[in-house]
Amino acid sequence: MFGYLLPQVNQIMRFSIITPNFNGAAYLSQTIDSVLAQRKEVDLEYIIIDGGSTDGSLEIIDRYRSEFSHCIVESDEGPADAINMGLALACGDVVAWLNADDIYFPAALARVRDSFDVSPKAAMCFGGCLIIDEKGEEIRIAITRFKELFYPLSSSFTYQCINYISHPALFFRTGAVKKVGPLRQDMVAAWDYEFILRLWNEGNACRVKGAPLSAFRWYDQSISGENFHLQFKEEYEVARDYAGFSLQTGLHFLVRWSIVGIYSAMSLVRSRSRQP
Repeated sequence: MFGYLLPQVNQIMRFSIITPNFNGAAYLSQTIDSVLAQRKEVDLEYIIIDGGSTDGSLEIIDRYRSEFSHCIVESDEGPADAINMGLALACGDVVAWLNADDIYFPAALARVRDSFDVSPKAAMCFGGCLIIDEKGEEIRIAITRFKELFYPLSSSFTYQCINYISHPALFFRTGAVKKVGPLRQDMVAAWDYEFILRLWNEGNACRVKGAPLSAFRWYDQSISGENFHLQFKEEYEVARDYAGFSLQTGLHFLVRWSIVGIYSAMSLVRSRSRQP
C-alpha cells in the first residue's frame, strides 16, 4: 500500500551481441576487444558462434573463453545460420551481431541504450558506421556520406528504395526479433536487408546521432567485396517482393545499377593498380 512512496528505478537494459566467425583470425581479436570494452557502461551477454575455423581462430577464442556467455564451435551453413544460432540463445533486451572483422567504438552500446530509452516504441536503433580497410584506416568516405544523407529520412519507404544502414551499427529489440522470426538462409548477401525490412513492420527505427557507433571492414575477400553484384541483385528482388512494382522499387532499380557501376569501376581501378 505504500508502493507509491518508493522511488522508481529504471530497468537495466541488457545487450546480447553475437559474433559469427569462420576463419576470421586476422581481425577477430580486435572485434572481441571492441565488444568486451562495452561492459564498462552496459550489461552485456556476448555470444561467439564459430563454424569450425582452421586458421587459428579457435586459439584466439580459447584465450577469451571465460569472457563469453556462450561459445559454440560447430559447422554451419554460413553467417545467417550462425547468427540464427546466436539469436536462439540471446536473452538480452537488445540484440545485434558484429562480424569478426568489424568493430564497435567506445561507449557505442551505452549510446544505443540511451536512444532506446527515449524511443520506447522503436523496434530497432541505428547510427553511423565508417568503412575501414585491412589496416583500420577509413576508406570510401564519399559512400559513407552518401548513406548519411538518408538518415533523417528513415522510414520503411526510404529503406525499400536504398539500403543505407550498415549492419554493424544496427540494434534490435529482442521482442521484435522474436515476432519476425530468424534470418533467411537462402540468400548469399542480402539476408540482413530482408530481415530489416521485416523489422520495420514491428515499429520505427530510432537514430543515434553524433559520432559513428562502429566500423565496417571492407576488403576484396569480404562478403561485400566478393559478392557486391549478387548483393544488390538480391536486395532489389527483396524490395520488389515487399513493394511490388512501385515507386520505391523503381528507385531501387536505378540506385542498384548506379552503385554496381561505381563499385565495378572502383574494382577495375584496383585491379589495374596491382598489375606490374
